[in-house]
Amino acid sequence: MTKQTKYPADLMGLKPDEYDRVLEIMGREPNRVELGIFSVMWSEHCSYKSSKKWLKTLPTKAAWVIQGPGENAGVIDIGDGLAAIFKMESHNHPSFIEPYQGAATGVGGILRDVFTMGARPIANLNALRFGAPEHPKTRHLVSGVVHGIGGYGNCVGVPTVAGEVNFHPSYNGNILVNAMTVGLAKQDKIFYSAAAGLGNPVVYVGSKTGRDGIHGATMASAEFSDDSEEKRPTVQVGDPFTEKLLIEACLELMETDVIVAIQDMGAAGLTSSSFEMASKGGMGIEIDLDKVPARETGMTPFEFMLSESQERMLIILKPGSEPKAEAIFKKWELDFAVIGHLTDTGRMVLRFNGEQVGDLPIDPLAQASPEYDRPWVPTPPPAPLNPVNHPLPMPKALLKIIGSPDMASRRWIWEQYDHLVRGDTAQIPGGDAAVVRVQDHPSKALAMSVDCTPRYCFADPVQGGRQAVAETWRNITAVGARPLAITDNMNFGNPERPDIMGQFVGAVQGIGEACIALDYPVVSGNVSLYNETNGKGILPTPAIGGVGVLDDVAKMMTLAFKRPGEAILVLGETKGHLGQSIYLREVLGREEGPPPPVDLAIERRNGDFLRGLILEGAVTAAHDLSDGGLLVGVAEMALAGDIGADISLTEGDAFGAAFGEDQARYLVTCPASQADALLGKAEKAGIPATRLGMTGGQDLTVADQGTISLAELRQAHEGWLPGYMAGKA
Repeated sequence: MTKQTKYPADLMGLKPDEYDRVLEIMGREPNRVELGIFSVMWSEHCSYKSSKKWLKTLPTKAAWVIQGPGENAGVIDIGDGLAAIFKMESHNHPSFIEPYQGAATGVGGILRDVFTMGARPIANLNALRFGAPEHPKTRHLVSGVVHGIGGYGNCVGVPTVAGEVNFHPSYNGNILVNAMTVGLAKQDKIFYSAAAGLGNPVVYVGSKTGRDGIHGATMASAEFSDDSEEKRPTVQVGDPFTEKLLIEACLELMETDVIVAIQDMGAAGLTSSSFEMASKGGMGIEIDLDKVPARETGMTPFEFMLSESQERMLIILKPGSEPKAEAIFKKWELDFAVIGHLTDTGRMVLRFNGEQVGDLPIDPLAQASPEYDRPWVPTPPPAPLNPVNHPLPMPKALLKIIGSPDMASRRWIWEQYDHLVRGDTAQIPGGDAAVVRVQDHPSKALAMSVDCTPRYCFADPVQGGRQAVAETWRNITAVGARPLAITDNMNFGNPERPDIMGQFVGAVQGIGEACIALDYPVVSGNVSLYNETNGKGILPTPAIGGVGVLDDVAKMMTLAFKRPGEAILVLGETKGHLGQSIYLREVLGREEGPPPPVDLAIERRNGDFLRGLILEGAVTAAHDLSDGGLLVGVAEMALAGDIGADISLTEGDAFGAAFGEDQARYLVTCPASQADALLGKAEKAGIPATRLGMTGGQDLTVADQGTISLAELRQAHEGWLPGYMAGKA
């Protein structure tokens, strides 16, 4: 039976059996500071207690992986002595409560995860999910989140180059804001977080500590109820201008040889950073909280340890180097304070006003947090799709789809982001993947994409997990780059419900299978659970962020039709799979059937073939096929190039061929005179390939189905989001 305590554990998110474990570890009742530390360190957000059993099954190694999961971000070798460092994280709960600051501090936090490892951030990406457009909060949330991402990213001087947005009623009470950052570092200048060196100084740098964000990690580890907006004080407040100074100061310090270890203060603030650094290095640590820079008077030890104030870092320095380091941070007008030192006790000792206010063992909090093997049930296979009728003529159906909330242009969003700052963006938002040049290596570039299809994951988590990975692999392949690794952001509902836990397990299985088949390992990631309100969970949303390398940016491919009179070809087999398709949902109002199967061997074969064509210069445009199917893909290429097309669909189910979402497919164009040779090359390689039609004119014509003008398509595609945000839709 749980002993009574004057600091009720249930108010801090600990379960009774977890509190019993706290008593066993401590050998006494914890005081309020100690209990608060246990509660955040053992929160779902910090400890991954429901997910780590399954995350351990993911493939994380490859010859080019320098650092996999377990550090602030993943690190891969991109050649020429350089490394790409990247990660994706969620700021879902804060963004629903306070959309501007929630999204802004999500960007700030992921930037710190990357530059704390020695990388200069070169690109931001995001994956956003909002509720139904007609829901009374959705427009406000879209506006706040977009302005928060732009307000922080633009001011800090890192381009936002790619992203995705979905709308669905399942997100009405729990939006998703996933932020990703990619950075560049020299392989011999990568910094890690394991503390080392008995007596070495523990240094706090950056902004002062306030009362914002206290218990943010705990709040992010529980589902919402009707009083969720009362949690606004747990949302952090960001300052991008300070973050910019912090980036420059840290990178300048990293050019010296004085850093032993470095870690950003993210979720759980000073608590998580100090415990994790000490635990990784097998050290103890003593902190004098009187020395922590405070921006508010009368702060308590509890507030100092649990505050999630932004733009702060913790550094272990070599002894005697404090003046050198302090001079750098003072030059950048940032706080610098030696707040403690490393010990060999394996314990965290906290002092305040000359008294000891905390004494805790480090490893049980950082490493021995609860690990649950939660009960789970597999998601039952969806029933086969019932016969589909086609109530609209094909041009009208295309118009409805391309102007629907999930398929409309995102220009209104990305034009509010600075995607050209730093001058290295080679392919801006709107294509299959963003491409950013590598400074000082003019031919080399990184390609990056984020993707997930939640409706597939809900119907079949294994296939949905596979498809999310394969989609980013195709995105990167379609611009001519070689996919190297992924980061993931696993957004799910309450893991204590076996059906939700089954969704998580299935998605992890699918992700793992795809990563192995595509040689595309997981190097970092984040798990966000309890994304539900009053027992209503979100669609399972395992967002995937992929990164690849383009050795010669001059060979980069785009999706726009380049000139009239070129042949349009389809690589891959079209079977007309309409289950869980956008066509089914938007035109027929049905969310039914199984998602399209993902054959990973075929994905790899077809993608490798296309990449070879791009590098040979054999195609003039390329676009992977996904949401909306083949006809939507043709329309997107036509709109991007402002050139129409005249196409013929295969005999049989023309609507299935037009709107089916069969996987492992690409559209390409080439000079008409070279089409036969390209088809012959595909046949020799065992790749299904067909001639679809020709580019030209200002209309999109489908033989025997009708014609629609590009002007009408553009109005529908470009008009929905601005109209919606202006209150006209």
